[in-house]
Amino acid sequence: MFKFPLSRLRKIGLFLLIILFLLAGLNHFGNPDLYTAAIPPYLPLHNELSYIAGICEILGAVGLVFARTRKLAGYFLVALLIAIYPANVHMAMNPEHFPHCVPMLIYLRLPLHFLFIAWVYWASLRAKAIG
Repeated sequence: MFKFPLSRLRKIGLFLLIILFLLAGLNHFGNPDLYTAAIPPYLPLHNELSYIAGICEILGAVGLVFARTRKLAGYFLVALLIAIYPANVHMAMNPEHFPHCVPMLIYLRLPLHFLFIAWVYWASLRAKAIG
């Protein structure tokens, strides 16, 4: 049930990933304006999409906890990260719409997003990550 990877580094990486997605998901409800502003204007229902993304992040974090669902949660979170990448591009193309964000951090999010995808793969999808 709670079978975790054997390697200490992989356990730490998995726990940090769970905490990161859980906190990010909860933040969609605590600070929704930040997330709705990042959604590109060509998409409808900004508030709803923001809340759906938050729920998905929380569900993904919970899925990472259990060995039986870790692989599925990993695929789910990789797909989610790919789906929300246009929001990062939108932020980078329109930094003036995000005065509360440091411009350099907005641009840094673009390559970091791919690191998060690799982190999810490393912590949940590799055979050693399942436990």
